[in-house]
Amino acid sequence: MEFKPQTNISVLIITLNEEAHMKELLSDLDFAEEVIVVDSYSTDNTKAISASFPNVRFIENKFENFTSQRNFAISQAKNDWILFIDADERLTPELKQEIIDTVNRNDNEISAYLFYRKFFFKNRQLHFSGWQTDRIFRLFRKDKAHYTAKRLVHEKLDVDGRIAVFKNKLIHYSYSDYESYKTKMIAYGKLKAMEKFRSGFKPTVFHYLGHSAYNFLYQYLVRLGILDGKKGIIICYLNALSVSQRYKELRRLYQGASK
Repeated sequence: MEFKPQTNISVLIITLNEEAHMKELLSDLDFAEEVIVVDSYSTDNTKAISASFPNVRFIENKFENFTSQRNFAISQAKNDWILFIDADERLTPELKQEIIDTVNRNDNEISAYLFYRKFFFKNRQLHFSGWQTDRIFRLFRKDKAHYTAKRLVHEKLDVDGRIAVFKNKLIHYSYSDYESYKTKMIAYGKLKAMEKFRSGFKPTVFHYLGHSAYNFLYQYLVRLGILDGKKGIIICYLNALSVSQRYKELRRLYQGASK
């Protein structure tokens, strides 16, 4: 299937050391007139790979948090339609065609579109563990949406107007190996702690001692991680580790503020 470049869509990608993903990802974005990579000063070959694609504009910008980085990327886009995609995500041919048809239709009543995602664990789909209902904003009008400054991680898109949901699902290769996913979860936990600290959130004894255990049991039993076998245990544990890291970091922040 051959896709002709469109004139009114900007694909935005934020990166840090994503050389393992960039060639495959960028090769599949031939339908977009503009592709912008906003990079947090990678030390691998992310920049070189991105620069090898003529339709890609590579911008380096210091990373503060995910929300500010995404809003910066939006400010660099010249087209009305924004498609955000992470380096570890992939479009299926059907989803790509649905995106093109949607942009060409240019329905003025819809401001943003949610995508459901399929979570892949080492190239095999994870069916449960809380991921079965995972969905995220990926396509929206530039003048109708922005990421709220209240969130530093797991960003929230504020949308002015109607929201619709895509039929086809986005592929999400989030888990490639244990150590990289663990590092990601710990980083997310620290950003979430800063977010909570800035909001004045005061954790209780339950948060410090029981929230991570509750998170594991909820994802593993209620959200059926048990049906994903060993993979479910790993994912539920690492997600709970992120919660544990959140309160460890939050305690450190409050202790520092009291000195």
